[in-house]
Amino acid sequence: MTENEEELVALLRGLDDPDWLERPQGYDRGAVGRDFDVLVARLEGDFATSCDDERDTQDSSEYGRVVVPAEATVCGTRIVVCVSKFGSLAFVCADNPGAFLGTDDAQAEGELDAADLARVREALTDLGYALVPEELLECDYAGPRRLPSFVARPTWWSRFFGYF
Repeated sequence: MTENEEELVALLRGLDDPDWLERPQGYDRGAVGRDFDVLVARLEGDFATSCDDERDTQDSSEYGRVVVPAEATVCGTRIVVCVSKFGSLAFVCADNPGAFLGTDDAQAEGELDAADLARVREALTDLGYALVPEELLECDYAGPRRLPSFVARPTWWSRFFGYF
């Protein structure tokens, strides 16, 4: 595990309040929505296109998703950005979460262009999101919270982006 991965795991553990499953204590839905609006506008500007978005996801620790359409990307694969209700966590994937083993895998298969990915990562970083690799989110959950029994294999993804 790299130093950056260790820092991200520490961040995940720090955000993992065992008393708050779907959203953190003090969650400000309006502020998260405004930040998400800015992200959508930024990606629309950066890719010169209209992006679909889903927001305020019910019964989930994920706030929402913004989708850069396939026709706006170099490789012709849509880019999906998922945003958590916790600590401005976000991750980026090609096509859909879980479609590839992560962005490196998508790039290796020719489905994700490095410049497109860099553009999305830069937008997230500039806007204060903590970018967590999908590969790290797929690791087994090792926090203090007992996740619901219907979560077959608890992962960090199911903790911070899953349904409850």
